[in-house]
Amino acid sequence: MRCTFCQWVLSLAIVANLIILYYSTKLHPRLVPRHREPGSLSFHRQPNSSTPGVTILIREFEDFENYVPEVVQSFLKHNPAQPVVVVTDTFPYPPLQLPHSPHVHLVVLKPSPEKPAYASRPEHYIRTSYVALVPDGVRMDVSKQLEKMVEEYKHSMSRAHMVAAPVESLTPLNCLDLKVNLKEWTATYRMSASRNLCSAIRGDAVVLLQTRDLFNLSAPLAKPLDYSLFIQSSLRGWRVRILEDISFPAPHRPLFTSSHNQWKADNNIKASRAQLFRDFGIRRVVMEDEKQQWYGCSKETPRCFGTVHDDTPEYLYQDRWTPPCCLKALRETALYVISILESSGVRYWLEGGTLLGAVRHQDIIPWDYDVDLGIYLEDVSNCDFLRNVESGSIVDEKGYVWEKAIEGDFFRVQYSETNHLHVDLWPFYPRNGVMTKDTWMDHKQDVEFPEHFLKPLVPISFAGFTALAPNNHRSFLELKFGLGVIEKPEYPNPALKKLNSGS
Repeated sequence: MRCTFCQWVLSLAIVANLIILYYSTKLHPRLVPRHREPGSLSFHRQPNSSTPGVTILIREFEDFENYVPEVVQSFLKHNPAQPVVVVTDTFPYPPLQLPHSPHVHLVVLKPSPEKPAYASRPEHYIRTSYVALVPDGVRMDVSKQLEKMVEEYKHSMSRAHMVAAPVESLTPLNCLDLKVNLKEWTATYRMSASRNLCSAIRGDAVVLLQTRDLFNLSAPLAKPLDYSLFIQSSLRGWRVRILEDISFPAPHRPLFTSSHNQWKADNNIKASRAQLFRDFGIRRVVMEDEKQQWYGCSKETPRCFGTVHDDTPEYLYQDRWTPPCCLKALRETALYVISILESSGVRYWLEGGTLLGAVRHQDIIPWDYDVDLGIYLEDVSNCDFLRNVESGSIVDEKGYVWEKAIEGDFFRVQYSETNHLHVDLWPFYPRNGVMTKDTWMDHKQDVEFPEHFLKPLVPISFAGFTALAPNNHRSFLELKFGLGVIEKPEYPNPALKKLNSGS
């Protein structure tokens, strides 16, 4: 086919445009939009690799009163090209009066539909190899402090992933050992034996680490920053070294000039700390003074897990055990119910997995989600609560809920009307020397057994108190569960989830 003159001209134009496009992309860096103020549009090169230096990152401050502009200005005074990124959850109001500098960026984490994705990602604005996390009010008064911190970091790389320079104040910087056990939903703080090498610090400090390390954390800027950073870093085995020869001055004036603002700030910190622990799945925190803080369910809230399907609660699929707040509630409920049964003259015993936990752990099995007690059916009339629940549930003076279970002829005592953690009471009666009952569940251990196991009942340590149990524990449990059950722990439904398995 012959080409016309016009076709030749069109082909040459296309080739020429392709050549121009090729060389323009080779000679000029890729341009991407740069976020500034709302409504403005400018461009800058997207960073492809880090450059030497430190970016100041200011994360925690209160909108209603802060020294962020002064902090930024103090660093720019010593280095006008100092990169600074101020990060906030929502646009601050009143607005921050930050210095006008191409090196200072305000990043709002809350996405905005008219902006590109990178606008709410602080890491996009950080090109330096290192980041210094700077608390509100901290000033830079000596040149080269950041460079000195970098040098100390390099000397510490074999021992620590972070270095911390204290802020001069009346409160000394404490070096702590932090152990986070996600399986047990627990974080434990202890005073470190070392003065300057630890897994967490308590107190104000400027913390320096590599940018890539910070933004490889799953929640690098979650608040409160000191708690979130060290929880995540301790799970990775990182250490922080406290620098004894470098420090930063505290603010000239208190951060908050009124008691009301101080109260608001304290409440905000408390609320963000509680939210952080819930988000991280930490329900129990043991502080360095041995005091415990709880961030899970209570009588006023629902339990930490939903309806259990196939005997396998949802937390087992997350490779976790029963939340400690739930175990605490189960222990309280068991102790309370047993005290009522004993004072009412109702014969009871630890049943099934609850007895197994008592024999194996002297406690509830760490992954169990209820407590089972056997009782004599003929003794039910001795207890006012059990006798009267036939006509409906009863909420007693302690807030516990006594009810007849809808699944069959047994009783249930719930921790509260809102929190349905519970103790089940299974009424048995003797027939020809064998204990039987009218409701059977589809559980391997739910079988008849000789009454001689209950004659006599024997005391056993359980959940911090003494309860009654069948005599000859081993034979009773092996009748229920099979040989070797005490020495061979397993999840309730191993076909779905095996102990010590990621499946």
